[in-house]
Amino acid sequence: MSTTQSERLRELLEPLVTSQGLDLEEVAVDSVGRKRVLRVVVDSDTGADLDQIADVSRALSATLDETDAMGEGEYTLEVGTPGAERLLTEHRHYLRAAGRLVRFQLAGGDELVARILEVDDEGVDLEVPGVKGRKATARRLGFPDIAKARVQVEFGRKDNNDMKEEEEA
Repeated sequence: MSTTQSERLRELLEPLVTSQGLDLEEVAVDSVGRKRVLRVVVDSDTGADLDQIADVSRALSATLDETDAMGEGEYTLEVGTPGAERLLTEHRHYLRAAGRLVRFQLAGGDELVARILEVDDEGVDLEVPGVKGRKATARRLGFPDIAKARVQVEFGRKDNNDMKEEEEA
């Protein structure tokens, strides 16, 4: 897909997604056999529920049908959310990942897994888990120090409500 088509699709679709209270995260056109698939990824600070995704999908489909943005050939429109192990590429992604465990690839080549505690305009405050019974430590990373960051899936992590209930029992 040419950059101009990608930019044109983003310019066409972004106002529709924004009008639904969502952010347009990604637009990609892939070839699957003889057909094309237009994948649109949306999100918001509070997430996107199935009703919102259905509404935005209908709005995008109607607009795409009215224009020639996808050309003459057949295509399938897929609208979804970023998923559990999302890549953090924008400031808003880091804000949404506060409290989550993230794998950072640092600009110097090192790797770090830590929980995001706070986010500001310059970087992130982290809690690095302790190893072999040691206490967790605090660390600060500036955005220029981060080459890549991806949210990690955690199984069995207790949230604050679960911990409070155990303390009361």
